[in-house]
Amino acid sequence: MSYGYSYATGLLIGGAAVTYLVGWPWAVPFYILAVFCLNFFRDPERTMPSGPVAVSPADGKVMGVRQDDAGGHTISIFLNVFDVHVNRTPIPGTITAISYKTGEFLNAANPKASAANEQNVFTVEGPVGGRNTKVVFSQIAGLIARRIICYKKVGDVLQPGERVGLMKFGSRMDVVLGPEWQVTTTAGSRVRAVESVIARMKETA
Repeated sequence: MSYGYSYATGLLIGGAAVTYLVGWPWAVPFYILAVFCLNFFRDPERTMPSGPVAVSPADGKVMGVRQDDAGGHTISIFLNVFDVHVNRTPIPGTITAISYKTGEFLNAANPKASAANEQNVFTVEGPVGGRNTKVVFSQIAGLIARRIICYKKVGDVLQPGERVGLMKFGSRMDVVLGPEWQVTTTAGSRVRAVESVIARMKETA
């Protein structure tokens, strides 16, 4: 929420100045934008469900679930400007890699955005349901979101649902899961970071 307070404070000061100089009706857009920023940068507490699960790293709408040749899946989540934009880890574990890639700023809803847009890619490895697993997830910039913030570094140990970063103003997240996971979400579903289960670890034979 600190980012929200920073933006809102500046806008409120601007609104007060406009009110003083030319009257309050001209300052209304400043006050509306201040409220918008406070809402956009909200960071509610969430509780991760128990069990051998992977949870959504972001609030938003699942745009697609794609299966690869090895039996793994990529889940794409679109965040609009009214969603919470604080990002969380899908599983607890250790960050083994963080890769930042420059790129374009296509509309985050465009399927090409996964490969073409600027993004920050996390790899987290850890035990889930007694099995070691790896999950890769990406903070992907969009047409409006042009700043990706990462709170963590390689080697950090993440607790369930721990915050890892923030994307400013509309964006996308992709989650790559291996064949050991059974995807439980579908295209068109609304998900909430930490609270929504997107996959469960398959039982071993």
